[in-house]
Amino acid sequence: YPDSPLEGSIIRGADQDFGPHVQVFHAGTRRRPDGLLAAAGGRVLNICAEGDDVAQARERAYAAIRKIDWPGGFCRTDIGWRALER
Repeated sequence: YPDSPLEGSIIRGADQDFGPHVQVFHAGTRRRPDGLLAAAGGRVLNICAEGDDVAQARERAYAAIRKIDWPGGFCRTDIGWRALER
C-alpha cells in the first residue's frame, strides 16, 4: 500500500507518549523476544490526532509520525487534504 511493508522491520519510537491529542493504534505489529517492536504485515500503525480544526489535527498526527523511526515503513501524505480545501 502501495507496497507491502517489510515484515520484521524494526519500528522505534511508536511507544512514546505523543501527548493527550495523539493516539497510536497498533494493527500489524509484534513484539520480538528481545523487546523490539517489529512490523508484522498489513497496515501496521494508525496514527490519529485531535485538534481544534482539521489542520491542527493533521499537523499533530504528522508531527507524531515524524518522531517514529521506521526505515521500512510508508506513510500517506494526503490525509485530510479534501477537508483542508473546503
